[in-house]
Amino acid sequence: MISVSINVSKIDKAHLYEGKSGKYLNLVLWESPDDKYGNDYRVVQGVSKEARASGVKGAILGNGKILGKQSAPQTDEAF
Repeated sequence: MISVSINVSKIDKAHLYEGKSGKYLNLVLWESPDDKYGNDYRVVQGVSKEARASGVKGAILGNGKILGKQSAPQTDEAF
């Protein structure tokens, strides 16, 4: 399970789009394994293919963290 927190005030409404059942926001998760706060992902607003082609980047909206992570078991066995 991944828990995500976003700052909704940073959402660029110009990149929301209308679908059959309402208005939608695309989100992209970028891995950020070296995050100083222990987050596993950066959450970025998705933009259209056309916007990306013209150099537009989505706003960084927040972060995500894998819940219930387990580290690899430690063994004393030599290989």
